[in-house]
Order: sequence, then structure tokens, then C-alpha cells
Amino acid sequence: MQSIANMVNELKEGYQFYIFCGNTDLHGLPIAISNTNEWVHYNSHTKVWYARKEHRSQQLEQQVKRIKPDILYMVGLFSWTFTMVPLLFTNTPQKILSVRGMLHPGALGQKSWKKKLYIRFLKQTGRHKRCIFQASDNTEAGFIKAIMGEGVAVKVAGNFPKLHGALPLPVKQTNELILISIALISPMKNTLLILQALANCTANIQYHICGPVKEMNYWEECLAAINLLPANIKVTYHKELPPAQVPDMLQQAHVTIIPSKSENFGHSIIEALSAGQPVITSEYTPWNQLQPASAGLNVATNQEALATGIEFFAAMDNSTYHHWRQGALQYAASQLDTAPLKLAYGELFG
Repeated sequence: MQSIANMVNELKEGYQFYIFCGNTDLHGLPIAISNTNEWVHYNSHTKVWYARKEHRSQQLEQQVKRIKPDILYMVGLFSWTFTMVPLLFTNTPQKILSVRGMLHPGALGQKSWKKKLYIRFLKQTGRHKRCIFQASDNTEAGFIKAIMGEGVAVKVAGNFPKLHGALPLPVKQTNELILISIALISPMKNTLLILQALANCTANIQYHICGPVKEMNYWEECLAAINLLPANIKVTYHKELPPAQVPDMLQQAHVTIIPSKSENFGHSIIEALSAGQPVITSEYTPWNQLQPASAGLNVATNQEALATGIEFFAAMDNSTYHHWRQGALQYAASQLDTAPLKLAYGELFG
């Protein structure tokens, strides 16, 4: 996960991380790693165990018992192996549960009955009262307490960003626009809504979609929408990008567009802003008040508002676009000071 990679790269002195994760990614696709079921060096203070599926829960229990960590830090909420097993069957001095936006109302609306059953089971065990919940901001802290109860322990520590610095972007011609999304293709990211909005745009627009397909039925709806687009709209799908290729891909576009239904952090959004690329996103991310800063647009999640936002950038000439590029850089710089974040993690981890 990008947020965890950023965290272990930032937190160095006094920290030692052991990361236990699966050896597969979305849809069970294998990660390009040769060593599994053993500790692999990631950096000077971090090792990673890429666990094969067989006996994964037992491996986790065994490694926790062997390493005897001071803190067990669980990432995500709705996993038997990576949440419930460590909560129920491991013994450590302290446990921290980082829910990563999974208790946001927009996120809970997806597959809601399964999630409600899982949360009910978690609360019935009483283990939610024996750990600390990590929230990325005060809003998420409120969501956690609303679902888990006012009595649960919550500490706020945001995500560390990955910053690119100003990148060379294409010259902006009036009535032309190159859009890009680097994200999971899923209802949460509103990929289909972008395509539906593009059908109402009259400018000449190229749209690059980068990311793995989370739900195949949803992607088929997206493909059907692409086939109905007018001749002035061109869509290219690039599949998933390795992190090292993200800067090169960003350089091919004018604007990042990710109108998420909810976003705990939005790494792709802040990475784009740090590169000097304006963004179009929703009002449900940490990155708000974009328009007053000339850094992008926070729009309502409907076709009309999204199409209006796209046409707004398409109408710009290069001089106006340069002003918004500078706004994106200044906004990113104003939002991202890692010193307070390091202090917040120091308090979270004691």
C-alpha cells in the first residue's frame, strides 16, 4: 500500500517495522516478488513477509509470537486474516487498528450488509475496546466513534504523501484537454460517472484511465459507456501502473480527475497537485477549497457538475492554465508539512 510505503520511508530513527502481507494483489494476481514466506529486506529498518495463501493466518500468529512486537498495527478493517486473527488470536502489549476510510458513510454503502455483519461481530467480541483506532483526521475520528461507540480510543495521525515536485506537462490549447485518472476502477472512484459526464462535453478531450479493475461488472458498464462517446472524446486504458511510472504518466495530461464518493486520503490527488497538475475531485476528500486556491475544482458527484468542471479546464488557454498549475503547487506545499505528521505518529506509537 502506498500509504504504508510512505510511512516506513519517513519514520526511521527509533523505528523497526515488520510488515506481514499477502503475496497477491487485487483479484489474486501474484506480486512480482521471488521470495515468499520469509522476511525480505525493504529498507534499513523494514522487513516484509509476503505470505502465500496456504496457512496464512497460522503464519501470522507464528511470526507475531516469534518477533514479540511492541505494537501490532493492523491496516484495514474487513479482513479475517489481517484484522480479526490478530485481534482475537495474538498477544501484544498494544494493538492499533487503522481503518483507512472504511468507516466513511460512502464506503460503508458498498456491500453494506456484509460490512454491518462484520462490524457487529467485531463489537460482540469486545476486542474493539482493547485497541486504539487510528483516524487520518478529525472527521474520520467522528465516523469511527459513531460506528464503534464513543468509548473507543481514537488517535489522529494522517497519511504521509509522496511528492513529485513540478513536472513538465503538455502545452494547453484552447478547447482541448487531456485528463487522467490513476486509481482503482470502482464505483467508489466514480469512473463510470466521469465517462457519462464526458458524453456531454463538446471540447476535444483525451482521457487516460490507469488502474486495476476492482469489479468486472462495473468495468463492463464503463466499456459500454466508452463505446457510446462522441468522436471528440478519446479514451485510453493503461491498466495498473507501477509507482515508478506514475510521474511519466502524469506528464502526459493536463488535469487529474478522481471524483471519489469518499476518500480517506487520496494519494493520487495530492501527488498530482505536488506535480503542479490541477485536479477535479469531489467534496468528499481531505483536499477541499481547491478553487479559491486556483488548484482545482471540488464538484458535486453528478454528470452535470462534472461536465461543467471538465469544460472549465478545456476552455483555458496556456497562460491561464499556467496560473492554475502554480496554484496546484502552492496548495500542495501549504498542505504538506511532514514534521507535525511525525509527531502525530510518535504519539500514536508511543
